[in-house]
Amino acid sequence: MKPRLSLTVQYITKPEGVPTRHQFKKWARAALQTDAEITLRIVDAIEGQALNRDYREKDYPTNVLTFPLNENPLMGDIVLCAPVVAKEAAEQDKTLEAHYAHLTIHGVLHLQGYDHEIDAAAEVMETLETQIITNLGYPAPYLILENAIAHG
Repeated sequence: MKPRLSLTVQYITKPEGVPTRHQFKKWARAALQTDAEITLRIVDAIEGQALNRDYREKDYPTNVLTFPLNENPLMGDIVLCAPVVAKEAAEQDKTLEAHYAHLTIHGVLHLQGYDHEIDAAAEVMETLETQIITNLGYPAPYLILENAIAHG
């Protein structure tokens, strides 16, 4: 039986190309291993930078932030910074949709306790992300990133 998902999407900014709630829900559900209640917030660079500074002490906007609130039942917030996502998609030569899909899956995995702070954990998380994203029909995200770095 598939996990149940209650998803709220907050569009604080909605530039062209930002996915619909239906798309976000499809991607989040693909990464879920348990029932969850998630709020996904699409923000501008100002809010993205403020959140990253306040919660991670890094004074710049970042692509995705994850705020786990509860483990059982699983509850949390995922923040996607629209201008950063768009910039990275262009730099990595991937579609905006594919990058949003990847970062949504990345955030949902973080909510479930996956991490990438040490190499072994990063390998597990990246392997799972790649499996989920390719099952959805998108290219493997880290191969694209590695190619962009190698040719950049």
